[in-house]
Amino acid sequence: MKNTIEHAADLDSKDTLSDYRGRFHIPESNDKEVYYFTGNSLGLQPKSAQSYVQQELDDWAKFGVEGHFHAKNPWVSYHKILSGPFARLVGANEDEVVAMNGLSVNLHLMMVSFYRPTAKRFKIICEAKAFPSDQYMLESQVKFHGLEPDQTIVEVGPREGEHLIRKEDILAKIEEVGDELALVFWGGVNYYSGQVFDLKGITKKAHSVGALAGFDLAHGVGNVKLDLHDWNVDFACWCSYKYLNSGPGSVSGIFVHSKHGSDDSMPRFAGWWGHDESRRFLMEKEFVAMQGAQGWQLSNAPVLIMASCKASMDIFDEVGMDKLVEKSKKLTSFMEFVFNDISSRYSNCNLEVITPKEEGSRGCQLSVLAHGQGKEMFDFLTANGVIADWREPNVIRLAAIPLYNSFADVYSLGQIIENYLKR
Repeated sequence: MKNTIEHAADLDSKDTLSDYRGRFHIPESNDKEVYYFTGNSLGLQPKSAQSYVQQELDDWAKFGVEGHFHAKNPWVSYHKILSGPFARLVGANEDEVVAMNGLSVNLHLMMVSFYRPTAKRFKIICEAKAFPSDQYMLESQVKFHGLEPDQTIVEVGPREGEHLIRKEDILAKIEEVGDELALVFWGGVNYYSGQVFDLKGITKKAHSVGALAGFDLAHGVGNVKLDLHDWNVDFACWCSYKYLNSGPGSVSGIFVHSKHGSDDSMPRFAGWWGHDESRRFLMEKEFVAMQGAQGWQLSNAPVLIMASCKASMDIFDEVGMDKLVEKSKKLTSFMEFVFNDISSRYSNCNLEVITPKEEGSRGCQLSVLAHGQGKEMFDFLTANGVIADWREPNVIRLAAIPLYNSFADVYSLGQIIENYLKR
């Protein structure tokens, strides 16, 4: 590889997905497209999203309440439109997934069913410095059961002087907690470092000591290959506004393995839309759960936000995760090469990529630790048209998204960093 515009242009010319960039709105600053590297926080808007949402607005105007049955995409079953695409993204059967609610809401609902502490088996293992919403969710769930978080939640973090969590340390902690362990709850991809975890291995180890395994896949879905059903994962949740480009605060998805989805005795918080759909409108008193993940639904589908999600999912289905991951690896490797090239030529650089070097242990994201100069450099990047993500205390997160980022984007990012260092 070469850190030159000619090499970047050559890579772009060979990119079979390059045309998809034109199907997204690229934000502008000073009448120029920005270099958008924060699709791991909020994905860009598909240009088709407006017409997808407009279709539902038109049907609402035309049919009123009858749109539930007579709209082009009947609202009464709108959530099912997303089941196929979601299943393909996470490696599941269609009846194991459903789109509903927001991410934290869904995590709480999953905990109702999958965290059932007893006097002996009550502990939860999670990653240290998990995304704050996960930490808040776990702490409040533990307190809800009358337990003390400090005595219940067991965190596994990087060893001293390291940035990544070693797989052997996770497995060893599961073995150590043993028959006191009720649940392993982990992030599929660490939001801070970009580290991808071995969900299959974690699940297998959790089951070996009699515990369950659940995952927050907010930074994993649409980013890395997943195979939740075959990995025997018990449950998982994700948002759709990051890599899935469905719009701010858009709908979440859940996965419930089929071995649990058919268990009518499993405790859950029930809602009308989770009731047996063949009898839903009989307004019966007793709740009868639908089979599969749909049995965890509470309310009817938020159609307008699901429409924007559908616009993006149609693109994902058109491309497929295999091609996206293939380009993602090339883009991320080029970005890493550019950083390393700059670091080797500037003694004042002090840029350290803390994301794993191994392709199987990372997705689109590179997290750059900017020792002692992070915020200043981040502000410089922003002023020069780079939209990245700042995380305290000193990390700049950059995600080159295969659907709309180019190799030329990555080269330009490197040039802007060089301009900062030359000062």
